[in-house]
Amino acid sequence: MGRVIVQQWISADGFVAGPGGEGDVFAAVQDFSASEAHNVALLETVDEVLLGRRTYEIFVEFWPTAHDEPMARLVNRIPKTVCSTTLDQAPWGEHRPALVVADAVGHVRDRRDRQQGDTIVWGSVRLMRSLLAAGEVDLLELFVAPVLLGAGTPLLTPGDQQLRLRVAETEHWPADVIHTRYAIDRRVA
Repeated sequence: MGRVIVQQWISADGFVAGPGGEGDVFAAVQDFSASEAHNVALLETVDEVLLGRRTYEIFVEFWPTAHDEPMARLVNRIPKTVCSTTLDQAPWGEHRPALVVADAVGHVRDRRDRQQGDTIVWGSVRLMRSLLAAGEVDLLELFVAPVLLGAGTPLLTPGDQQLRLRVAETEHWPADVIHTRYAIDRRVA
């Protein structure tokens, strides 16, 4: 059985997007080479990319034609699933279209019994929160950008379930980015 891995870029004060959007986090990072190298290696174990509708709409505008990007071949080859109640189809340029499912938690639970490789969730904050609440995330990878935003979209919202995390790996990357991989041990009562 593979793992469900969630990756999020966040500010040092815990926001996945600032008042101006996700670009507020990414603007603080001058060098993405370490995260790209990390993901190229990680994608060798991934057999599904799981996206929420909004992240899908951003990704589909970029990845299918990003031939010069180091990760493009892998991203475009791996089957994708989009969790949406509003989309009927999810084309991916000239590549195989993504599967569309309405119930993300049900989809992940159904795959667990037959899944060989890992599933990666990129961005997709609402999707991430629902999978965390259902206990369906195995690893949480945070890429912490060197910026304090003070406002924006938080990683978690008040009322989200508390989780006990165990550090599995921490690295200091170029451009003062901190990469930390957490294994999710259990919910906090």
